[in-house]
Amino acid sequence: MSQEPKRALASIRTNINRLRGKEAVIAAYILENPRNIIHMTISQLSEELGVADSTVFRFCQKTGFSGFQSFKIALASEVITPLEDIHEKIHADDSVSAITEKVIRSNMKSLEDTLAVHDEKEMERAVKFVVEARTIGFFGNGGSAIVALDGYHKFLRAGLSAFSNMDSHLQIMSAARLGREDLAIVVSHTGSTKDTLDVIRVIKERQVPIIGITNQAISPLSKAADVKLFTVSEETDFRSEALASRIAQLSLMDALYTNVMMARGDAGREALEQMRKAIALKRI
Repeated sequence: MSQEPKRALASIRTNINRLRGKEAVIAAYILENPRNIIHMTISQLSEELGVADSTVFRFCQKTGFSGFQSFKIALASEVITPLEDIHEKIHADDSVSAITEKVIRSNMKSLEDTLAVHDEKEMERAVKFVVEARTIGFFGNGGSAIVALDGYHKFLRAGLSAFSNMDSHLQIMSAARLGREDLAIVVSHTGSTKDTLDVIRVIKERQVPIIGITNQAISPLSKAADVKLFTVSEETDFRSEALASRIAQLSLMDALYTNVMMARGDAGREALEQMRKAIALKRI
């Protein structure tokens, strides 16, 4: 049995697109009243929302927990422990050291929350798509374009046919050249920016499989993607969620690359050695 997620709220946000009807009502209530939940029994929550105990139990299972009690334990550790201090406000009189620590701890929390909602089966499917692809296109706009470019850089080292373009017009033109045997890896924090949606539309028309790296469980990208790799992040005073999620996006790309290299075995190692020899020419 897979390990239960450590973050209850993060797990709800990521799995919310799988919830329907009364389960969606439960999710909304917990997100709005997390502290109330940790003092309630399953019967009290059921009565409060007018649902059956079994509905609450199924909700907990769909968000990755064995039952209501294990869900409450995770929720309690999330809302009443010192972990809350990670996102404490930055004050005008904070020292450089204090600000630095708060930023780094914010990044650490994004990574921990992302790991908590990690879906092993989705990563395995992503690896299979990459290994079998003829050509891989990396797509992203704004800050996500940097992550897409990082992915291109990594997978080029793996000896795979790949490309990435920073310009949105070139992205659409490149997407139009892909076919069913190819793969698109689309990075977008919201999964709903116009330039990204334009690219997705072209990719879907070409019937190209999509791996989506995004922070939103309910978004056009998550709905369009054949494989979904989710990040989790929270907004702080001086950084948007998109900035906070960047380290998590890069980490997921690292994880995908490393798993692909392991799956490719000798072919991956040979490609990496060839690349190292070529790059050595640039060194003095």
